[in-house]
Amino acid sequence: MFELIRTGGWLMLPILVCSVLSVAIILERSLALRRAVVTPSGLATDVERALMQGRLDADRIAALRRGSALGRVLAAGLACAESDPLRVREAVEESGRHVVHGLERYLNALGTIAATTPLLGLLGTVIGMIKVFAAITTSGVGDPQILAGGIYEALITTAAGLSVGIPSLMFHRYFRGRINELTVEIEQQALRLLEVLRGRLPR
Repeated sequence: MFELIRTGGWLMLPILVCSVLSVAIILERSLALRRAVVTPSGLATDVERALMQGRLDADRIAALRRGSALGRVLAAGLACAESDPLRVREAVEESGRHVVHGLERYLNALGTIAATTPLLGLLGTVIGMIKVFAAITTSGVGDPQILAGGIYEALITTAAGLSVGIPSLMFHRYFRGRINELTVEIEQQALRLLEVLRGRLPR
């Protein structure tokens, strides 16, 4: 492993750094985007039941806000439940935008890694090939084994860049799809709460 890094040249260092960052982001987002963390099962139903029974005081709403992404959106609506429906909807939508922004945390960085590392690898290969052909121009073809070794060294960075870029791109797309699913679920639960609150407001 270290021999490949040494052979590939200095461009292997940023590729290696990108690989470490990519793994860290993938692990962090895999934990953060679990359904149990973002939209806990039965949470909206429990909130509606507590609302109907009048058991939602300020402390419980604050605890709900801290508990999950869905809880944060629902708490935003409950905090101004006595206001007019338009104000409640605006509060829910604003909270929802913040929640989605939080769900997308680090995804731009992961997408940048997915796009950049193959290019870094290609750059390393181009630099390596330039060195090979410069040597040929200076001293002729010489030993084919030495020429093949130079090309081998030049291609290492491309292989390394693709090895980091492909998984990063796959997980980036996966997380995007996951966030879309969770966003739709949060919207549905929020709309359901708005309907319940609208039914409780005096006509």
